[in-house]
Amino acid sequence: MEADDDFYSGTENYSDYADSDEDDADGEYEFVDDAADDSDDLIFRRRQQNYSVLSEADICKLQEDDISRISTVLSISRNSSAILLRHYNWCVSRVHDEWFADEEKVRDAVGLLEKPVVDFPTDGELDCGICFETFLSDKLHAAACGHPFCDSCWEGYITTAINDGPGCLTLRCPDPSCRAAVGQDMINLLAPDKDKQKYTSYFVRSYVEDNRKTKWCPAPGCDYAVNFVVGSGNYDVNCRCCYSFCWNCAEEAHRPVDCDTVSKWVLKNSAESENMNWILANSKPCPKCKRPIEKNQGCMHITCTPPCKFEFCWLCLGAWTEHGEKTGGFYACNRYEAAKQDGIYDETEKRREMAKNSLERYTHYYERWATNQSSRQKALLDLKKMQTDDVSLQCNTC
Repeated sequence: MEADDDFYSGTENYSDYADSDEDDADGEYEFVDDAADDSDDLIFRRRQQNYSVLSEADICKLQEDDISRISTVLSISRNSSAILLRHYNWCVSRVHDEWFADEEKVRDAVGLLEKPVVDFPTDGELDCGICFETFLSDKLHAAACGHPFCDSCWEGYITTAINDGPGCLTLRCPDPSCRAAVGQDMINLLAPDKDKQKYTSYFVRSYVEDNRKTKWCPAPGCDYAVNFVVGSGNYDVNCRCCYSFCWNCAEEAHRPVDCDTVSKWVLKNSAESENMNWILANSKPCPKCKRPIEKNQGCMHITCTPPCKFEFCWLCLGAWTEHGEKTGGFYACNRYEAAKQDGIYDETEKRREMAKNSLERYTHYYERWATNQSSRQKALLDLKKMQTDDVSLQCNTC
């Protein structure tokens, strides 16, 4: 159990990940002497997957199977089983462990009452606990606790909770002193159709978003989920939408590069660090307003943009009023050369040179990465077009 928790928490040892290449090479690409006879077995071994792609129908079926399993083993209603599984993040084994260890504690934490807190008569009149109006008992409803509320107040309470988001899946009795759970049976009985659909959507999505073994495909617009099975060092997943991603970090498939390196690369591409490196390497700040200025041609006489309009020397950053023929004219600066020999500009020039080298190195690798990425995207589009054309051709043939 603990090994599974460590794996799905994303704290996997990357040395194991790297070592898995050798294991996979031995396991997945096992060549035999009689290749003609055993080719089917070889293809099967290479195509073995440690994950399954789930559609919405698949997710609903898995939910129903888990609910039925808990209901049968614990001898409780399906509604109570769904509340339990939702509370324990759809982990069947954990529900079993916690329930048989201390059933009373689990019931109290989840809000599953063994008997009503107050009696709910089947006839006569009762006061609604929210609006305090009197209704016949058949116009009132209560959760397992027995606290009566009218249909109108129930509808308003449920609608507000559903509109607030997925928190409606842990809805409790409207009575402030009561912790009784409000299950899907009450939602189906009292909520409008529009709210029922929202609740059902939250309920289905919770199976993926709360389950540590399941994730949504990160491709834009994709509605498939992926259920990952422990037992392989290969985290690459190919979704039915043709998008490939890494299960461990949810970035694009990047094997054999480890997730930590990919994370740093993504951060470097998206952060402002390279912008600052470029500014530092290719510009100098105006001595007066400190606005960065790029010089790409011309003499050393620089005039800052309005409203500053400060005139200075590009080399020494001194005021241009102090420059002239004696200091080297428009294309040189004797003051700068003398100060440079004395080491005054060493630190500044060193920082600028380091920034320039870093920028050149980053640009070198980024251009190659961007080119490969562009080629990959084009190949995927060509593949999708070819598959579409092939399906159309088969349909026309039929």
